[in-house]
Amino acid sequence: MASMTNAEVVIGGKVYTIAGYESESYLQKVASYLNNKLNEFSAQEGWAKLNTDTRNILMQINIVDDYFRTQKELQDLRDEMQQKEKDLYDVKHELIATQIKLESTEKSLKSVTLENEDNARKIIRLETELKTREEDKRSTN
Repeated sequence: MASMTNAEVVIGGKVYTIAGYESESYLQKVASYLNNKLNEFSAQEGWAKLNTDTRNILMQINIVDDYFRTQKELQDLRDEMQQKEKDLYDVKHELIATQIKLESTEKSLKSVTLENEDNARKIIRLETELKTREEDKRSTN
């Protein structure tokens, strides 16, 4: 099991010690995210006039919204990946079927080519026989 990591971070101008099983750089990244959210809200008009509870609730709602949007995006990406894997699977099967068809066509072509060569030899042999018979007829006449 991983060991607990403690990290001193600055959030909203205050130093906090946070702990977790992640690396210190990850914990700093979490603090940075929170600081960015605080800065984003602080820049909005009227933020300073809100009481602490309201600010905290708005911040939490915003973070949960980010979380849900990220979860949706992740699911969309997973769905897209599954569709692409299915498409790839279909293309691979189509490729295999096409290769089998190509091999069959090549065999048929080779067979037809051999048959044509054999027929060409038969034609030459028959033409030769015909000429020989015609010459034999002429010489007997």
